[in-house]
Amino acid sequence: MHIIRNIRRMWYGIGASLLLAPVVVSAQWTNPTSNSNLTGLGLSSTSISGVVLSLLRWLLYIMGFLAIIAFVISAIFYLTAAGDDDKIEKAKTTMIYAIIGVIVGLMGLIIVNAINTWLGGQTAQF
Repeated sequence: MHIIRNIRRMWYGIGASLLLAPVVVSAQWTNPTSNSNLTGLGLSSTSISGVVLSLLRWLLYIMGFLAIIAFVISAIFYLTAAGDDDKIEKAKTTMIYAIIGVIVGLMGLIIVNAINTWLGGQTAQF
């Protein structure tokens, strides 16, 4: 019963976070340089969604680099297996996990772009 209560609280927290996401994203200035309190502070005029998208773009580059490394390691495992079934299975599972990681990362990018488009009231092609 205690576990069910914790799971329920976790889902309530996730739901509240998703409901408050548009409020957090819309809480930004459209032109920070026009506000007299912000001039001379060195603040960026980039929107929050622009910062998040550029951060996710960098994370996608890092993920792509790590995926290439995982593919190379898997190939090395496979080439050095020399007929050993355990090493061949290890190479195959490494390759499968690398492919799953790439798919999850790309799905995350697509979801974030869709949410950004939805909250920005724009149309986009994926």
